[in-house]
Amino acid sequence: MRIALLGYGTVGRGVDDIVRTRVPEIEVARILELPDRLTEARMTSNYADIVQDPSIELVVECMGGIEPAHDFICRALKAKKHVVTSNKAVVAAHFAEFAQLAEENGVSFLIEASVGGGIPWIASIHKARRIDEISSFSGIMNGTTNYIIESMRREELDFDVALGRAQELGYAERDPSADIFGIDVANKTIISACVAFDVDCVRNLPVTGIRTLTKNDLRVLASRGLTVKLFGRGVCKDGRYAVSVEPVAIPMASMEAAVPSNFNLVSLEGFTVGPLKFYGQGAGSLPTGNAIVQDVIDVAHGRFEKYDFSRGLIYDPTLLQGDYLIRSSVSVSAKAWAPGFWLVRNLTPPQARELLEKVWQDDESAFMAALPKEV
Repeated sequence: MRIALLGYGTVGRGVDDIVRTRVPEIEVARILELPDRLTEARMTSNYADIVQDPSIELVVECMGGIEPAHDFICRALKAKKHVVTSNKAVVAAHFAEFAQLAEENGVSFLIEASVGGGIPWIASIHKARRIDEISSFSGIMNGTTNYIIESMRREELDFDVALGRAQELGYAERDPSADIFGIDVANKTIISACVAFDVDCVRNLPVTGIRTLTKNDLRVLASRGLTVKLFGRGVCKDGRYAVSVEPVAIPMASMEAAVPSNFNLVSLEGFTVGPLKFYGQGAGSLPTGNAIVQDVIDVAHGRFEKYDFSRGLIYDPTLLQGDYLIRSSVSVSAKAWAPGFWLVRNLTPPQARELLEKVWQDDESAFMAALPKEV
């Protein structure tokens, strides 16, 4: 099978390396690059050279961003070419559109690498769904924030120092906003909900990141046997579903609390299988490239899933209603939990986010974490 790569950065190079050294049945025939970066014969800056080439059966999009990735994916699907992508931003924004175009044109649209890097998360959801309905999923979906939190907790670093180290190691971008404000996890949570629950997931879910987390917050939580992780969460029940992205206070004894460095750990729960957990590298050239090539091989062998968003679920954030901790120098009308911490009971994630925004008006450094009832 002859394929084309859109983009030749970290992920694109990883795909090319894996295909060249390990998958002789696949050939990377063309590579779309910027005009000033055409360094070999396979490269072109003209997308028509790819989308109009009948010998190219599949396009791998790993450019990132919304446009022109959205346009390129649509044109490839309309040209009856399979598409594999690692681009969570464009998938989260246009998943239903891409799925419909793939169905109409008799081709596949595969997204394994868009969530969890090298972890076979999307494939595992599909496999679980063959028998079970998935009642919930949750977990650590962003290695950058996990690295920052672990560095702050284990080495007692200030947030900015831990972030700087993550940038030096290549875990965080120069502009880390998508990671530390939860946007990256939001995209992955939307995609996970679409696949797990057969729904065109809402885009305006409540999203809270870790930018105001301090090492003292982690000390206080540790004194209660807790730590914090940034979670993407989804739940489905009785024709309803809910999703959220927020820091969650979890027991030190939990598996999630032990996840080190830039690793991910995501879980799902089904009726017969119970809880399943998936752990591994959540990003990087070769882990993400591996997930992309797995999708390419599936297409080459005629094995691929389709997506159906017709289930008609109702979005109901009360399914994730729970307790929240707010740390602030401003008094909150709630029960004191620890010095400077307040325990607010029975909020939905949108209500909790609204409360945090009110607190931020007087204390922009305030921090909030969900506190599961079992804690």
